[in-house]
Amino acid sequence: MVSTGTLERAGTAEAPIARRAGMGTLVLLGSIVVSFLAASSAPTPLYAVYAGRWGFSPITTTVIFGVYAIAVLLALLMLGRLSDRIGRRPVLLAGLALQGAAMLLFIAADGLGALIAGRVLQGIATGGALGTLGAAMIDVHRTRGTLANAVSPTLGTGFGALASGLVVQFLPAPTRAIYALLVAVFVVQAAGVLLLTPGRTGTGVRGLRGAFVPQIGVPRHLRAHVLTAVPALLAVWSLGGFYGSLAPALVRHMSGSDSAILGGLGLFVLAVSGAVATLLLDRTPPRTVMMIGIGLLTAGAAGTLAADGTGSVAVFLAATLVAGTGFGSAFQGALRTVVPLAAPHERTGLLSVLYIVSYLGMGLPAVIAGVLVVHGGGLVWTARGYSLFVIVLAGAALAGLLRNGGRADEDARA
Repeated sequence: MVSTGTLERAGTAEAPIARRAGMGTLVLLGSIVVSFLAASSAPTPLYAVYAGRWGFSPITTTVIFGVYAIAVLLALLMLGRLSDRIGRRPVLLAGLALQGAAMLLFIAADGLGALIAGRVLQGIATGGALGTLGAAMIDVHRTRGTLANAVSPTLGTGFGALASGLVVQFLPAPTRAIYALLVAVFVVQAAGVLLLTPGRTGTGVRGLRGAFVPQIGVPRHLRAHVLTAVPALLAVWSLGGFYGSLAPALVRHMSGSDSAILGGLGLFVLAVSGAVATLLLDRTPPRTVMMIGIGLLTAGAAGTLAADGTGSVAVFLAATLVAGTGFGSAFQGALRTVVPLAAPHERTGLLSVLYIVSYLGMGLPAVIAGVLVVHGGGLVWTARGYSLFVIVLAGAALAGLLRNGGRADEDARA
């Protein structure tokens, strides 16, 4: 049973109440992030099945991927401050309900329209809840909550792709079974959220007026740190977009196999190696972690170029392991550069901004790549261009980090 602690009032001095909720609450909140991101990556191994069934092109695949990212962005913009008005728990329950509805749409999907509608609904649910979940985890415990914010998305992304591949490969009704399992998970998590004592949540501003007005803002004292983190977030999640959209087709092209497990393996290796790196480097200064991550990200992207040239799946997966380690390190370093320095009332809005940057990096390049696959140089050349693009972003991240010097580490220690 989840501890019946209190989700802190966002923006007030009730952090000790939230901390007494204990690790059970933190585990529950982290598991919701994992399941939401697992649900977002679950369709990845199924794209080939959908394409064969409904006859759509690589452009359509990346559009489906991009539509989800755009829906997340809009939800982050429109709903990012909602939990400050009505509380954490109602927003989380609504997000879980929308995720369940999206899974039901996928189960009943009989064409491209239903698939896109499900992705849009899924994006709204994820975008509406991510900032709230991130802030609630930090409400419970600032240090462990920040770590959970870095680990949970990568774990969810990786395990969602692998679980979906296993279901497709070995269970009947592959386009329905994984979604039915996720519905069951969401029901259990909703019950856990109901067990949490909500307390009084909000910033003191009652009602919904103004809650849906898009607002992007970074506290003045954090702007330099956010500018340092942004290029790293773009590089990290652009790479994530590549593995979520084009990598399954690229692996199938190199291997000559249509295995759903193999199609989702790249994303799984990327995410799990990223999560392991996040845990191992938890106590390393954030600036150092970012530099390590950027270096490994660059090396991994260069390795994918070599894999494209040789056509070797083994080289591709080895490069993915390196890139994933860089992915987790750079993402953790970017979050730790900024998030622990925010006051309680600044957390939800700040995390929403960081996720907006991340999903822009993930969605927009993936859609452009889909167009280039069909109307440009094809899959292999597009993958090479994408890898070079990630290397350029990593270089920009390194330049920004060197320009900012050691200020992030000094502030974090303070």
